[in-house]
Amino acid sequence: MAQPLLEVKDLKKYFPIKGGILSKTIGHVQAVDGISFQLFPGETVGLVGESGCGKSTAARTILRLIEPTSGEVRFEGQDILKLGKKPMRALRRQMQIIFQDPYASLNPRMTVASIVGEPLEIHKIAKGREKEEIVANILEKVGLRPEHMRRYPHEFSGGQRQRIGIARALALNPKLIIGDEPVSALDVSIQAQVINLLEDLQKEFNLTYLIIAHDLSVVEHISDRVAVMYLGKIVELATDRELYQNPSHPYTEALLSAVPRPDPTIKKQRIILPGDVPSPINPPSGCRFHTRCLYAKSDCKTVEPQLQDIGGGHYVACHYWKDVQAKRLGTSS
Repeated sequence: MAQPLLEVKDLKKYFPIKGGILSKTIGHVQAVDGISFQLFPGETVGLVGESGCGKSTAARTILRLIEPTSGEVRFEGQDILKLGKKPMRALRRQMQIIFQDPYASLNPRMTVASIVGEPLEIHKIAKGREKEEIVANILEKVGLRPEHMRRYPHEFSGGQRQRIGIARALALNPKLIIGDEPVSALDVSIQAQVINLLEDLQKEFNLTYLIIAHDLSVVEHISDRVAVMYLGKIVELATDRELYQNPSHPYTEALLSAVPRPDPTIKKQRIILPGDVPSPINPPSGCRFHTRCLYAKSDCKTVEPQLQDIGGGHYVACHYWKDVQAKRLGTSS
């Protein structure tokens, strides 16, 4: 079996809350609270969940754009959280990110040639005419023309700007690219184009993707496996086909019920979850989802469910996942 390219173990990121005259730490925002998963070469894993669940924080923590509170992040077997500044900088050539907002993530004072070519200069790979040739080639790969190099970000549409962001991520020929909601700020028709582009680039350059999204329909066609996050924890992890056909966590079931389908003959029952998402400052005891769960019982309030394999690499953190499946199949558990 192939070794994982990326291995995350019990990763946590808590943000301190300061208060009082002396600005003492009076609490923590538990943005990411003990997530674990593996990512294999050439694979695409989708990390989904509603806004505020911690998925973007997880992405930035994995890349050490923000430092984690605890846990392990291994890239090709090496724990990157123990690396010093210099070796970490060298390793960044292998790990890149595509940001969510194509308007805010590009410097308006820099030309496209400078934006895409900057990583090449920082890592002393190319400069001058050689750099421009590399940039021109990368722009063609993402569907832009070489003459676009002389233009500034404000001269492009949102979809074109995101292509520039993708080109910047490709510049160093990385092995891993994390897409932090790379299409959520784009029109639906443009989303499909960018997703198709990412798939084509993956095949051509043998890329490995971690795609962050809040929309399950976005990751349905691009992901090999999908992990569902709720309030800082992964509650379900399975192959895309298994997750969409056999959701076994109540939260995943509710998310999938909200995904629109183009076929008007298919009648779906929308699951409306009661209440609001609890605060990550003071999450509920036991199962964090029990305050909104339609299947919750008394032990859900006190005993935290662990992520367990229920067969075929399908992992679920729920005491009563069999009840979820039984309801969908119309049988008793």
